[in-house]
Amino acid sequence: MMEFLIVAFAATLIYLSAAQRFRVFARFMGVQGLLIFGIAFLELNEMATGNLILIVSETLIFKGIIVPFMLFYIIRRTQVFKVHSQATSSFYILILNAVSLIVSVIVAYTLQNPFINGVFMTVALYALLSGLIIIVTHKLIISHLIGFLIIENAVFLFTIALGNEMPALINIAMLLDIFVGVLILGFFGMRLKPDTGDLTQLKD
Repeated sequence: MMEFLIVAFAATLIYLSAAQRFRVFARFMGVQGLLIFGIAFLELNEMATGNLILIVSETLIFKGIIVPFMLFYIIRRTQVFKVHSQATSSFYILILNAVSLIVSVIVAYTLQNPFINGVFMTVALYALLSGLIIIVTHKLIISHLIGFLIIENAVFLFTIALGNEMPALINIAMLLDIFVGVLILGFFGMRLKPDTGDLTQLKD
């Protein structure tokens, strides 16, 4: 089951790198939230009731429901439904994505540690690089918001890789994740208007 969830999460990263419609981005961010909930629930062996409530709140409710809802709201508000016409071609983005996967595997297994789960480290690095690729290769601010959210998921996976050894770390990461997510989507995303969809149109 764990292997299926990890492969499914990696598959969402590949699909997101080639997606052209923001509604697809929003749906798959929700799917990632559900997958992260399943991964965290299965991976953390010793889980107190408080930790379980926090994990459900942060992954299932916030990442799986609230984040997609806010993204759909931003899409409707800005009336921006597709990636910028001058964004890098999906073909080249997929090539960069494949390279990032190879780099993630090499780095993760070069830094092997008995206290760190190598598989989670690989997927976390892959998610981190995928988010950066989306930010760099896309021109619209909404794309950049989604890239940052993917990086947030990567950071969360990093904490899961250490979760059994440092349980307090995952609690701190979840609280920080919620704070940053609300800041990015609430403060920046909700302030976007139809004439500020493109990064080049922002002015003081």
